[in-house]
Amino acid sequence: MFERVAFTHASGGPLHGLRIVDLSRLVAGNTLSMVLADLGADVIKVEPPTGDTLRQWRVAGVETVWKTYSRNKRSLCLDLRNPESREILLRLVGTAHIFVESFRPGTLERMQLSPQTLLKANPALLIARISGWGQTGPYAERPGFGTLVEGMSGFASMNGFVDREPVLPPIYLGDMTAGLYGAIGILAALRHVEVNSGQGQVIDIPLLDPLFSILGPQAANYRLTGKVKQRTGSRSTNSAPRNVYRTADDHWVCLSASTQGMTEKLFRAMDHSEFITDSRFATNADRLKNVTELDAIIAAFIRTLNQQECLLFFQKNGVTVGPVYDMADIERDPHFLQRQIVVELPDDEMGTIPVHAISPRLGATPGLFRKAAPHLGEDTRDVLREIGYVEDEIEAFASSGLVKLSGSTDTEKI
Repeated sequence: MFERVAFTHASGGPLHGLRIVDLSRLVAGNTLSMVLADLGADVIKVEPPTGDTLRQWRVAGVETVWKTYSRNKRSLCLDLRNPESREILLRLVGTAHIFVESFRPGTLERMQLSPQTLLKANPALLIARISGWGQTGPYAERPGFGTLVEGMSGFASMNGFVDREPVLPPIYLGDMTAGLYGAIGILAALRHVEVNSGQGQVIDIPLLDPLFSILGPQAANYRLTGKVKQRTGSRSTNSAPRNVYRTADDHWVCLSASTQGMTEKLFRAMDHSEFITDSRFATNADRLKNVTELDAIIAAFIRTLNQQECLLFFQKNGVTVGPVYDMADIERDPHFLQRQIVVELPDDEMGTIPVHAISPRLGATPGLFRKAAPHLGEDTRDVLREIGYVEDEIEAFASSGLVKLSGSTDTEKI
């Protein structure tokens, strides 16, 4: 078990006092608002009566994705198909600093909630618009899930082995990258509001652009060589050796000798000092040309050791080799445990749920775990009270189907 962490009722975090109204669905928007919520922002998830789509992604009947990405948030269940709910939302927007949505471009305008309308309600509002392809361009109105972006960005064509099909990532890579870039963009725009003008703006956050950006110099490389980067498995096209290798006990280690000095340490550790001056392996360029032969030599050496022997041997010799872990390994690794990279949060279904720790770690103003991911509509009554509605009005909204009330009526304010 990982370290158990109790929720705190204390206010805090560097973003305490910041309010975010989040209408987004799926992973990108929820990643963005989770990062800001972890650092103290009051994130109000505005959900339809059916809830955020993430609630439907269950493992063994448990909403693990929702619970992971929606900690520290509050849930307001509001039926935006009803025109009267627009007034409730605009009143809430008037109290917020940031508005997040992930509809297909043009949808917000058809809902009569265009950026112009939102900025009229709150001139300092920052409007983060998440979409697959961006708010402009010939593909703007196409649906754009992360899978399509991971294919079209160039990522999948580079990922995998040359003799096999392109490989899509096994995680929500396009969505999470957009969410992280989006959080950076919001904080930059917030700085502008606070220091320079007080005027809000629209922040265009497509899934495509951030994912393409992490491919690095591929556009420049193609311009220079006219060659498309081929799939190389776990090898690098920049330095050698770099790969994963099977150990005697059928586990795996990863090795990267990206500098000349590290490569020479590796050769000495394997009792092949002669490779340092061998024309096949003497320089990085030589090693890249002869990488298949070099990899076979390294693989044969590592195959004589079990994983733990391999790690201890190379550690003793100052060579950069590490284990390839799965979750079972992570759960017992002392570094993960001591640094609390994974923590156990209270959970009403599982008792505790393991989730990743708050990142980054601020020394003076760290983020806080303040509440579990909310049940649908759990905070509806509290949020409506906070923006000035009285009990009779709230009950009338619920009776008419504008809102859904659920959970405690006295939840701790964030």
